[in-house]
Amino acid sequence: MDKNFRIVFMGTPGFAVSALDALVKSGANIVAVVTVPDKPAGRGLNLKESEVKQYAVANQLRVLQPEKLKDPAFIEAMRELQPDLAVVVAFRMLPEVIWSMPRKGTINLHASLLPQYRGAAPINWAVINGETKTGVTTFFIEKEIDTGKVIAKSEVIITADDTAGTVHDKLAKVGSELLVETVKSIISDSYVPIPQEQLIAGNLKPAPKIFRDDCRIDWNKPVQNTFNFIRGLSPYPGAWTLIKTGDEQKTLKILECKPVFSGKSKSKIWTENGILNIPCSDGHIAVEKLQMEGKKAMKSDEFLRGIRDLEIYSIE
Repeated sequence: MDKNFRIVFMGTPGFAVSALDALVKSGANIVAVVTVPDKPAGRGLNLKESEVKQYAVANQLRVLQPEKLKDPAFIEAMRELQPDLAVVVAFRMLPEVIWSMPRKGTINLHASLLPQYRGAAPINWAVINGETKTGVTTFFIEKEIDTGKVIAKSEVIITADDTAGTVHDKLAKVGSELLVETVKSIISDSYVPIPQEQLIAGNLKPAPKIFRDDCRIDWNKPVQNTFNFIRGLSPYPGAWTLIKTGDEQKTLKILECKPVFSGKSKSKIWTENGILNIPCSDGHIAVEKLQMEGKKAMKSDEFLRGIRDLEIYSIE
């Protein structure tokens, strides 16, 4: 890497740490790392640093944590850095005054094969929709979110047993490698950006942010759809349902499960060999790991040992 080529990195979670680490190890000149301010967390409301900040501090990189990205002090700090390139991975939407500042522009690493799955939750939606392939894309940031010219892509297979968590880990590794190669191509001016309009084939599938109510399981759907929905939200934010007994109802998250395609289904939940089974429209879901509201995550058999009479329970 060219040590005179000045890069500002922007990111927050673990996915971004993998990318930052790859750039650092490649010899990239990271002149500053921009991440979110420390936030109160836990019962004691102690300030928690983002994973990107923790990495940056450990590796003696300069850290900027603006409350607002349009803050004049932050804009001035960016100007003083004189960046040749800004690299964004899992961060906030940038104002034009920031993304247009670097001499070579601002690039983003996105966890999908753009233009498909533009949005905040591309990994979750790819698994929920039953895709067998996804990937990562590097592109230049422009005014509209996730619509800029594509620089490079790399594909990843989604297996039948993958969850959002395992796909995340695959993409973090492949994405880090792709990002390093992208930065090298920008430094050497050996890239050919492609407008996303030239890559659109068929309908575009969006990847909007997922809220709690979006995670509720609909047990009237077919087994495959339900299984994809659960694994697409595992381990986070977690697909949930309501388990009821009498007038009491609690939230139950399904963390790990297997689909059973029987062609028909029972009308009530039941157990078999220590597994909780929940009916769908054409079979059932065999729950292997779950988490009751207010409790720790546990295996299905451990959960069932705490229930005296399953007959009085129902799932909604």
